[in-house]
Amino acid sequence: MQILKNSNFRALSKIAGMKPEEVIELVKKSGLSGRGGANFPTGLKLEFTRSSQGEKYVIANADEGEPGTFKDKLILEKNPNNVIEGMIIAGYAIGSSKGYLYLRGEYSYLKNKLQKVINNAKKIADKLKIYFDIEIISGAGAYICGDETAIIESVEGKRGNPRLKPPFPANQGLFNKPTLINNVETLANLPLIILDKSWNNSFRLFSLSGNITKPGVYELESGASLKKLINLGKPKNKIKAVYFGCSGGCLPYEDIALNNEAVKEKGAMLGSCAIIAVDEKHNIVDVATNIAKFFEYESCGKCTPCREGTMRVLELLEKISLKKAANEDLELLEELCRVINETSLCGLGQSSTAHITTALKYFRKEFTDKLK
Repeated sequence: MQILKNSNFRALSKIAGMKPEEVIELVKKSGLSGRGGANFPTGLKLEFTRSSQGEKYVIANADEGEPGTFKDKLILEKNPNNVIEGMIIAGYAIGSSKGYLYLRGEYSYLKNKLQKVINNAKKIADKLKIYFDIEIISGAGAYICGDETAIIESVEGKRGNPRLKPPFPANQGLFNKPTLINNVETLANLPLIILDKSWNNSFRLFSLSGNITKPGVYELESGASLKKLINLGKPKNKIKAVYFGCSGGCLPYEDIALNNEAVKEKGAMLGSCAIIAVDEKHNIVDVATNIAKFFEYESCGKCTPCREGTMRVLELLEKISLKKAANEDLELLEELCRVINETSLCGLGQSSTAHITTALKYFRKEFTDKLK
């Protein structure tokens, strides 16, 4: 795997002889974009944050709470050096001397290991006169803290609720100072970009789970076929649907290219490249109900559409699942999904109904068959 190539902090020596602007330009030319789901160009984010005035911060988003996503866990376990070095490189590029690694609560067993890596990295960086301190912040298991502004609130010691944007973190983030926030996989690629001319921007990590016998993290080039990935997972039974995590939507299983454009064309979102395979033994209404329970539980409650809407969506799906619903209930569910998507404050609420709207588009009969 390209992502598991250990840089051994050699990229720090290289950037010590470069100007921050040169580092940013190198990242821009590489084409690296956010691997947490937003897909925003990393070089531009570095540039925007550097151009902001005042003290700056770097936050590594290691709060991997999306169901079906576990690629960052693999990197943190197998190659933490690159993540920490990536944070230091990012700090050097934007002119920051302080960073925070926001670690998912369920990954707390990695904290001691990561702290040792941080201590070692600091010794190496200090010798090169690159001064950057990293502090680990343990999350409390809230999915909402995957949102960049909710992470900021949590690091500040507040409840992890999202903020209104703008202002964006690059201008006004942690402690109201310019802040760069990037996903673990994104940061882990920075040392490789600095060191390796053969680094391939097309490689992506796919978290594969569901009704397969070999779940795991697979590294494939962007645009690889969905069929190839599913076959690597060796399903026992015929796969009928795939979910792109819980927030990316549901599509019937067919041989499509695994890139943002092809998946978006079908009405779903590739996001963080989490693929959950569902075979013919499962009913889509039951899967939708299970996912709806997750979103209802994880809603932070800050905005009304998400707080009240996810609760009502779950009620309607349970009613349909129990064959107690009529056609008007299904129509109400569709309308409610649109409202939640269009009016929720943050990405959690906005994406909480994508799995339902896409399931209704492609598997509507499984819903109507349960109506009374």
